[in-house]
Amino acid sequence: MQFEVFTLLPEVFPSYLETSILKRARERGLIEVRIHNIRDYTHDKHRVTDDTPCGGGGGMVMKPEPVFEAVESVLEMSFDFSLKEHSASAPDGAIQTQVEVVSQTPIILLTPQGRVFDQTVAKELSQHKKIALICGRYEGVDERIREGLATDEISIGDYVLTGGELPALILIDAIARLLPDVLGDPTGAEDDSHAMGLLEYPHYTRPPEFRGGKVPDVLLSGDHAKIDKWRRERALERTYRKRPDMLERAGLTEMDRKFIESLRNP
Repeated sequence: MQFEVFTLLPEVFPSYLETSILKRARERGLIEVRIHNIRDYTHDKHRVTDDTPCGGGGGMVMKPEPVFEAVESVLEMSFDFSLKEHSASAPDGAIQTQVEVVSQTPIILLTPQGRVFDQTVAKELSQHKKIALICGRYEGVDERIREGLATDEISIGDYVLTGGELPALILIDAIARLLPDVLGDPTGAEDDSHAMGLLEYPHYTRPPEFRGGKVPDVLLSGDHAKIDKWRRERALERTYRKRPDMLERAGLTEMDRKFIESLRNP
């Protein structure tokens, strides 16, 4: 899978991408992450990528020209967009552009105004061969980038960051884990918290006793049926205690529901 990242701070990425699972995935050719400096697509000697907002106000806004040129050059596509009135026939009043028709590569603007990133979105995006990520900075991006270039907008949560670089790394990490052969354990991603709709069960390793804390006997029993049952119940219990909202979306069996009811009425 290929990630095309457009940023004003390319130096942010190497240290994280050169470690652990992502490093091994890149070395094995399972993922490719290409970092593109938006400043390289400016045409003035100062490489200016921002300007003051029209109409006044604080902060600076990322200019559309270098962002459009960067994406067009890398994806080898042309986006002939001109700002126009919202069409009543467009769904939700959105402006329709040829981007939505011709682009097979999601062009994702990382912004607090986007849909919230979760495991379901990660699975959806993992089906693509290539993804483009635009990292915002300053007060935000020129609206024409949002309307004429981005095909999707994603937020990693309801808080404000300095820019889109950390969200981009989060998307790369979460999506890469879902790709075949990236994890050493082929079922590892399936057991993670949120992957199965629940928080993950507790983990233990050796020694079997440490400062009075013991590994549960069932995990040392060798009885895999009992171990599976214990892990499922602990995942249900942990989710019930910490994130009960997740139970509404989890695919619960009748046995799961009976166990949760036993927690409510011990």
